[in-house]
Amino acid sequence: MRDEEVVTRAKAGDNHAAEFLIGRYRPLVENKAKAYFLMGADHEDVVQEGMIGLYKAIRDFRSDRLSKFRPFAELCVTRQIITAVKTATRQKHVPLNAYVSLNRSLTGEPSDGTLIDLLPDQGTESPESALMERKLPQNLHEVVKHVLSDLENCVLRCYMEGMSYREMSKELNCHTKSIDNALQRVKRKIGLLLKD
Repeated sequence: MRDEEVVTRAKAGDNHAAEFLIGRYRPLVENKAKAYFLMGADHEDVVQEGMIGLYKAIRDFRSDRLSKFRPFAELCVTRQIITAVKTATRQKHVPLNAYVSLNRSLTGEPSDGTLIDLLPDQGTESPESALMERKLPQNLHEVVKHVLSDLENCVLRCYMEGMSYREMSKELNCHTKSIDNALQRVKRKIGLLLKD
């Protein structure tokens, strides 16, 4: 029986046909896997990726488009392995894999304390925020209210309520660009007031 006929049977749910194809094409997968290196994995992991590609080839093969199964299987296996290699070398998860625990001791001795002990206490007020508290006038809202236009006051109110630009745009019935421009003017005017 030709491979293409066996694939048709495997796609119809014949497990023996699928096992036959997997057994027949495993050497091809192992041969392809020899040419690739997967960072942080061994050869069997690369073979496993190739076997996933073979499974996809069995699942996706269409005899009305292709006359031979073998070239399609080779292509699917190669693509699956290359995708796995690219994913592994993308270094997307390097920050997660190279983290430093804050509960680790400073010098290796448990009695020396941990890195978390070096972080400032969140309960105490920082000198910067204490200085800002003293600099801001008590009636800042009243002072700002008279300096800003009606739109700017509305935008500031919405911004302080935590609305997004889109939500502000709907509520105030104007474009998001107008919201952004008004918010920039508000920031500039408040900055000038604080300098004075």
